Amino acid sequence: MTFSPPQISQSEPPLPPWEYLPTMYDLPSENPEEKGLPDEFHFLQPLLLYLTFQPINWPSELVYSAADLNLYYDLEHPLWYKRPDWFGVVGVSRLFQGRDLRLSYVTWQEKVNPFVVVELLSPGTEDEDLGNKKSEQDKPPTKWEVYERILRIPYYIVFSRYTNEIRIFHLFGGHYEEVNLTNNLVEMPELGLSLGLWEGSFRGVEKLWLRWFTPDGELIPEPKEEADAATERAILAEQVANEAVKKAEILAQKLRQLGINPDEVDIKYKPRE
Repeated sequence: MTFSPPQISQSEPPLPPWEYLPTMYDLPSENPEEKGLPDEFHFLQPLLLYLTFQPINWPSELVYSAADLNLYYDLEHPLWYKRPDWFGVVGVSRLFQGRDLRLSYVTWQEKVNPFVVVELLSPGTEDEDLGNKKSEQDKPPTKWEVYERILRIPYYIVFSRYTNEIRIFHLFGGHYEEVNLTNNLVEMPELGLSLGLWEGSFRGVEKLWLRWFTPDGELIPEPKEEADAATERAILAEQVANEAVKKAEILAQKLRQLGINPDEVDIKYKPRE
């Protein structure tokens, strides 16, 4: 698809390009063959989910998650696939057969289906993401049909950054039923995790994000947050140590004024608890 700039007569002096050419909002980074919008949010949001997906009920070597990776699901139609914005699996090796990074996720080879899938709403995919669109005859099934009926994925989450709305669908009796959040979280006891919304800064962007929590609602830190917390702890420990040294020096000075040699006295300072 090519873009032909509008044929307009220029003023004197000519207008700068940003005043007459299309903007970012007119030209989204959309593949004409796919209705999704692979924009920057579709990179950052799955990245945060990936970094904080740490199920406490499973060893890390048996936890796998991926973003925008082809998910193959039908033995009778091996070329059919879906491409979730993010999905997580437990009970499967982090590396394929313990040695290779995956090129795709092929369910009949892995023998373990995803446990949770997240789709980020785009205007062109909303009907399919929410199960409002039915598959056509002799065409691949919709995402909803694949996740619910074929792969039977226990949790299906849909998040809209336009409305900041999260919808949680849990598989009951072979069908998805929408469940409500409790304290802005949905608990997944099988994982030892909760999923919910968090207002904060990730990679320098302040907004409402979808991320993983502990069952008690504590944030699971991503590596940068862990590093920042470790730095803060080190600074605090240094401040406490410096304070102790200063207190000891003051006490030693007072002892000298009383004619007592502080070197012969065991001076210790215990910070207040």
